[in-house]
Amino acid sequence: MTKTSADRRRNLRIALALTGLSLTLGACNTTGEIVTQTVPTDYRQRHPIAVQEGRKSIVIFVGKARGGLSAAQHSDVAGIARDWVREGTGSVVVDVPVDTANSRAAAATYHEIRSVLASGGVPSRAIVQHPYRPEDPGLLPTIRLSYSKITAVAGPCGLWPEDVGPSILDPGYNENRPYFNLGCASQRNLAAMIDNPADLEQPRAETPAYTARRDIAFERYRKGTAIATPNPEADKAKLSDTGR
Repeated sequence: MTKTSADRRRNLRIALALTGLSLTLGACNTTGEIVTQTVPTDYRQRHPIAVQEGRKSIVIFVGKARGGLSAAQHSDVAGIARDWVREGTGSVVVDVPVDTANSRAAAATYHEIRSVLASGGVPSRAIVQHPYRPEDPGLLPTIRLSYSKITAVAGPCGLWPEDVGPSILDPGYNENRPYFNLGCASQRNLAAMIDNPADLEQPRAETPAYTARRDIAFERYRKGTAIATPNPEADKAKLSDTGR
């Protein structure tokens, strides 16, 4: 009886040891099926450039002792007028401070702003005055001009939804796949450089050909003469007969 009990205890210890060893080896096994996330490998799909309606604005600083626009401010307002004619999709909103130390000067500056905008092609019905009271009395109240326009945007960047370093908890880390944030900055910079977001969807209309130059080229072609325009500067690079 004693020998049988000892054998049973020994067999039980061996079985428990084998079970623990199998669990340990099973935890290190990475040959099973790996479930990967559905993150696109193409950066243009991870960070697409979208066409949205944004706003463009400038700020005019006005002191309490002087109204009107300086030379630099006059140029800024004239630039807003040119840009609005080209890309504006709404009214030009002019935020003017009231009940402030510079409110009288701001009112005089607003009238000059209206005349500059009108001379730049902005109709009077498209100029909207919006009086406001500043929330922080410690800051200089300013006049802000803004309008809505169609713009291209991408991002936001700097998002790290997962750890890019090696981890035993993620057996798929050794796959040669780009991380999520890769390509976001280049897409965002490209969107900022796009002048007309419509170019992302369709080509621009062709401009008419230069008729005068085309007629000259056809006439020379019919006569058998050189079509290219003579360039006297090109002859200077040729070797003379003496130097050959």
